Order: sequence, then C-alpha cells, then structure tokens
Amino acid sequence: MAEQLTFSWPAGIALTAGDFFVSEANAAAFVLVTHPDSWPERKLVLSGPAGSGKSHLAKVFATQAGAQIIAASALTDEAIHPDTAIVIEDIEVLSDAAETTLFHLHNHLATARMPLLITAQSVPAQWDIALPDLASRMQATTPTTIGDPDDDLLTAVIMKLFADRQIMPAPKLPSYLAARIERSFTAAAAIVAAIDAAALKQKRAVNERLAGEVLSALAAHD
Repeated sequence: MAEQLTFSWPAGIALTAGDFFVSEANAAAFVLVTHPDSWPERKLVLSGPAGSGKSHLAKVFATQAGAQIIAASALTDEAIHPDTAIVIEDIEVLSDAAETTLFHLHNHLATARMPLLITAQSVPAQWDIALPDLASRMQATTPTTIGDPDDDLLTAVIMKLFADRQIMPAPKLPSYLAARIERSFTAAAAIVAAIDAAALKQKRAVNERLAGEVLSALAAHD
C-alpha cells in the first residue's frame, strides 16, 4: 500500500497571556517583562534559547503595553520616531546598516519614556555590534533570561506544541516524553514534530506506543 503523502503545513501558534506557562525556569522573566514600569531606563533585554518562549512573552508584553513588534532583520528608518512602545525581535540578525537606526530609535524611546524590549538568544555583551555608542547602550540594558526548562515547563511546552498542531495527545504523553528527551526547548519541538509526522504518515493515534517507536527510531539514528 502506498504511503500517505504528508505536507509541512505551518502550525498555529497560541500567543495569549493565558497560554504562557510559568515555572521556576521563566518566572523571573515573566514578572519583569510584564511590569515595564520597573525597568531601569524603560528598557529590557529578554534572552533565552530558541523555542524558550521569548516571542510568546514578547507578544504578551506587546498586547499589554500596546507595543509594536519589529523583527531586527526588518528594522528601517520608518521606526525611528514611533509613538508606541517597541519590541525588537532577534537582535543578533541586526544588519550593520540598521545599527544607526536602532541607535536613534533607542534614544527616541528613552526621551519619550516609552518601553523598549529586545529579544535575543544571548546577552548584550555577546552581540556583534560595530557601532560603539549602540553597543554601550545595549550593554547597559537590564537583562533577564529564560533558562533551560525544568520538568514542569518542559511538560507544558510539549503540551503546547501538540496543541499548536491541533493534536490532542494521550493525557500522560507529555510527561512521558519530558522524562525521555534532552531537557531543551529544541528537543521538545523536534520530538513533537517527529511524532506528528509519524502519526500522519501511519494514520495512527498520538499515544505512548507511537511515541516510543519514534524515540527508538531517533535513538537508532544517533
């Protein structure tokens, strides 16, 4: 029998505050991001590994503060004098040409006393920023970090990743997986994607038996 064709449809992502699971790994970041009045000089850097929820938490802040979200890769001079709080996402991909734009944007927001939230995978001291004045201002920005997930957060992340794909797994599956994969957001995303693909290909329910087979297959390829 021919195998079922599968396609990489984009998964829907839930980004409301109610969807954000708070644990010891991200509690400090959550409290700080959602209380911009406490930010020194009204600016904050939110760092953490890929898949840790930075964009989710930035969206929570943007909804709360009426902020505009701008990808660093898309930063243009049009953003220099906004009349709202700003989120700059993924600053590591900021181009050399956009550094001056961010420098003026930073100064405008500071003068207007409007919040600036920046997301990144690393802390400001590790960013490759050529413009000295911008580098010094970024390094003076208060940082907060989402750490590697604890068991509770990893389980919740797995649950959310399944939900984003409109999958209702067996009730104990998220904790089953959390105990058997690397404790990282990347590993959680990879195993959910692999199980989803296997379920579609084999026309099977998402449960521990299928998950065990996928885990075994992945381990055999390591």
